[in-house]
Amino acid sequence: MNKAWPFLSRAGRFERHLDVCIVLFLAIFVGFTAARIDYSIPPMEDAAMLMRYAGHVAEGAGCVWNVGDRPVDGATDFLFMAVTALLTKAGLSLEASVRLIGLVSHGLTVVIVYVALRTLYEAYRIPALISALYLAFGPGLLYITACFGTPFFALFACITWWIALKLLQQDKNRHLLSLLFAVSGLITGLIRPEGVILASLMLLSIVCYRGVRRSLVPVLYFGGIFLFLGGWYFVWRWQYFGYPLPNPFYKKGGGTLHMAGLVSSLRYAVVLTLPFLATFFSGVRSRQTLRLLLCFSIPLGGFVAAFVLLSNEMNIAGRFQYAILPMMLICWYPLVKGICNDFHLPKWSELDRYQHASLVLFAVALSFGTLGYMVVVRTRTPFRFYRDGRYEVARMLSDYRGKGYTIATTEAGLLPLYSGWRALDTWGLNDQWIAHHGTITPEYLARYKPEIIVSHSLSSPFALAKNGLKGWMDMMRIVHGYAENNDYVLAAAFGRCPDDTHCYYVRRDFADAEEIVRRIRSTEYPWCADGQAACNFALPTNRSPD
Repeated sequence: MNKAWPFLSRAGRFERHLDVCIVLFLAIFVGFTAARIDYSIPPMEDAAMLMRYAGHVAEGAGCVWNVGDRPVDGATDFLFMAVTALLTKAGLSLEASVRLIGLVSHGLTVVIVYVALRTLYEAYRIPALISALYLAFGPGLLYITACFGTPFFALFACITWWIALKLLQQDKNRHLLSLLFAVSGLITGLIRPEGVILASLMLLSIVCYRGVRRSLVPVLYFGGIFLFLGGWYFVWRWQYFGYPLPNPFYKKGGGTLHMAGLVSSLRYAVVLTLPFLATFFSGVRSRQTLRLLLCFSIPLGGFVAAFVLLSNEMNIAGRFQYAILPMMLICWYPLVKGICNDFHLPKWSELDRYQHASLVLFAVALSFGTLGYMVVVRTRTPFRFYRDGRYEVARMLSDYRGKGYTIATTEAGLLPLYSGWRALDTWGLNDQWIAHHGTITPEYLARYKPEIIVSHSLSSPFALAKNGLKGWMDMMRIVHGYAENNDYVLAAAFGRCPDDTHCYYVRRDFADAEEIVRRIRSTEYPWCADGQAACNFALPTNRSPD
C-alpha cells in the first residue's frame, strides 16, 4: 500500500480520496470544537495588554501604550499584534480579530501535523490521525478563548520545523527549501522573540545531522535572510522604540537566570508531550535512530531550557512551551518506524487471527488512551475561565473615556483596554522607565497624578511565593503609600479573602470622584480566580477583626 501523501505520489483514487476526507474531517472537527467556545469571556490580562497596542496601531497612533506617548515595545508578539491590527482596521473587533487568527492557526497546525507525517515519513494514516487529534484535543482552544497569540506562533514554529526536517532528508530542491526555511524562521522570530532562538536551534540540528559542508546552503540562506531582513527590522525597531530588546525582557529577564522558570518550562513540556515523549526512549536502539534522536532533541530540549532566561509570569497552561507540541508530533514517528525489523519481531502475515485481534485491541486501547490523556490534561488544567470584576469596572469607567483621566494599575490588561483611559503600568511591562529602573517610585507616580490607582494586593507570603513575583511587595508598598499620602479614598478592596484583593483608590479632588467611588462600590465584582462574588473589604462591615 502506498503510504505517501497522495498528491505527491501515484496513489490510487481511493487513497487520494481517503486522505482528503481525513484532512476535511480534521478541519471540521476543529471548527466544531471551536464553535463551543464561550466568546463572551473577556481576554486574559496579558492578552488584553497586546490588544491595547493592536487597537492603537489600527487607529493610526502607532505602537504606543498611551496615545500621544512615545512608542514602547510591550507587545512582545510583534507580528501577531500587527496582523491583529490589520484585521481590526478591516472592520473586525479586537476580540474577533485575535480569535480568528488563533482559530485559523490552530486548524492549520492540526492539518499540518497529519500531512507532515504522511509526506515526511510515509506514516500510516492511523498514527498520523491520532497525532493530529492529540493536538486538536490539546490546549490550543484554551489559548484562543483567552485571546493569546500562542497558536499563531506554534503554526509557524511547526512550518519551520517541517521544512527543516525535509532539509534533513534530501538534497533535492535544497535552495528552495533553504530559502523557505530561512523566511519561515524569520517570521517565527518576528511573532515572538524566542522564535529566533528556536529557528537557530533548528539550523543547528540540520548542521549536526548533515555536517557543516552539506549544510552550507541552508546556513548561507539563513544567515543572509536574518542578517539582511532581520537586521533591517532590528535596526528599525531599535530606532523606533529606543531600545534593542522588547520592554518585558528588561523587566522579566533582568540579566539573571530564573531556575523557577526552567523548572516550570520542563514541567509543562513533559505534561504536554508525555505520551509521545516515551517514544524518544526507543531512539537509543541503534546508531541511526540515536542520530535522529539527538537531532530532534536539539530544538525541542534547547527551546525548553531557554526559559531559564525569563521569569515565569503569565505562563498560563504552558503557553510559552506549547510550540514544541506540534513539533514533537511530526518527528516522533521515525524513532519507532523500524522497531519491528530492528528487534526481529514477527511480521503481520506470520501471526494467527487471535494475535491479530490482540494487537488490534492493544492499538485501539493505546490510541484512546493517548487521546484521553490529553483530554484529562486539558480539563484538569488550573487554567479556568470566569467572569472578571476588572472587566466590569473597566466597562463602567469607559463612561468617562475622553475626559483625560489616568489610571495607574498593577492590573494592566482589562482595566486599561476596556476603560480607554490613559494608563500607567506600575509593574513596568508596558513602561520603559520602570522596566529599566527596576521599580516605580513615588516621584514617578506623581508625574502622572492618576485619578485612580488599582493594586493587586498580596499580603500573604504564600500568595507572593505562588505568584513568584520578586519585588511585588516593594511595588505595593510604594503604590499604597503614595495613595495614602496624597488624599486618595479606598473605594474598594475586592477579594475572596483579605490577603488577596484588588484595591481601588480614587483621588478626591476631581469632578467625578464621588460618583466613581459610588459606582465602583456598587459594581458586581466576580473574582477572577473562581467567578464567585467578591467581598469589598474596604467597607467597615466587611473588614476582618484585628
